[in-house]
Amino acid sequence: MRVGGHQAGVRILPTDTADMTATRPTPLLRLAAVTAVTALLVLGSPVTTTGAAASDGSHRRPCVSSPVPDGGPAPDVLRIAEQAKAELGLKSVILRVTDHGHEVVTAALGESMTSVPADPAMHFRNGNIAISYLATALLRLVDEGTVGLDDPVARWLPDLRHGDRITLRMLADSTSGLVDYVTASGFSEAVLADPFRHWTAEELVAISTGKDQWYDPGTNWSYSHANFVLLGTALEKITGTPLDVLLQQKIMGPLGLTETRNSFTPDIPAPVLHAFTADRGTYEESSFWNPSWTTAPGAVQTTDICDLARSAAAIGSGELLSPNSYRELLNPGTVGLGHPTEKCPETVCLPQTEATHYGMGLLVLNDWVSQHPLFFGYSASQNYLPCDHLAIAVSTTDGPHAPGGHSAHTIAQRIAAALAPGHPIPDFG
Repeated sequence: MRVGGHQAGVRILPTDTADMTATRPTPLLRLAAVTAVTALLVLGSPVTTTGAAASDGSHRRPCVSSPVPDGGPAPDVLRIAEQAKAELGLKSVILRVTDHGHEVVTAALGESMTSVPADPAMHFRNGNIAISYLATALLRLVDEGTVGLDDPVARWLPDLRHGDRITLRMLADSTSGLVDYVTASGFSEAVLADPFRHWTAEELVAISTGKDQWYDPGTNWSYSHANFVLLGTALEKITGTPLDVLLQQKIMGPLGLTETRNSFTPDIPAPVLHAFTADRGTYEESSFWNPSWTTAPGAVQTTDICDLARSAAAIGSGELLSPNSYRELLNPGTVGLGHPTEKCPETVCLPQTEATHYGMGLLVLNDWVSQHPLFFGYSASQNYLPCDHLAIAVSTTDGPHAPGGHSAHTIAQRIAAALAPGHPIPDFG
């Protein structure tokens, strides 16, 4: 069996892991790609690398800081970012805002390392952003007639416990009932004790399937990293294609995300935005701590701020999907997270409600389609407001006295309040 693009010769089995019992969220949760959820886009084109061809055949300029005009929203956005950087004790803030695909501002504040200025072209981990790519790839396969959302995963993962009752939809919208291995007793301690350890998909899923399910599949909602490890494996089995190749074919290639890529090692392509954390008691570099436990092998990715803003708009608008699949992306019938959300048919704007819920691999936060990775000193936030075609992308790294948490989300909230005051981004979790 191929798992995440690795030749494995092993299967994901419901191994007993009695030494890791499910507990309430541990400190590691705030470091995970989506763990805060567990407690609940000046004119120009979107840019990537010099000479990189977009899906429309055009060429895009490098991801560089934009000139800041005297007027308009760009100076306000920079003031917000500078104030937040100081207030939150951040080492760096990199951001990009686009409006109808045109650049409003791109900027980098602070340092990557001592005396090394942060730069918009620097790469950082995108964590659960890749989970929205998994869900969009699944929905593209649905649009192609390859699979149905309500197909049981046992068809491709016959050894998965309760796989006959868990559907592809349940993996993508996190309603499977599978225990989240990140909450398992001892997992947090194991990761922090050896942050360079490589975790296999088999090890991770075994932790989750070795426990009783939290609830019957499809009857509730709870975030579980295991859902997306399994979804990645299922997508490989469905298509016969390694996951990293599949996501390139279905997502990054069509969207021109030339700086977004998977790595099967902890490496980050140069130039690197370095991260630091005090999670082990001492402020230390964490850039290359192993992210293998965060999601499916083949979807452990890095990106830059220009790709992140492009991703926010493309995924948030359903650019690659049929209208029906876009509706499913935003509202798969998720239970337990507030009111279902439907697309406004005339304005393509989410309704004015207090609805905050999990869609398929992403968050719907009132009017915004969002995702907020958090990993060992890195924080990022991608947000898209469909009715205004506004994308906000932020990446941050922690300074020695930063309180931690979703600082990129906080900055995105403040930018949204300035640029779209009628559409606030709410807190989550």
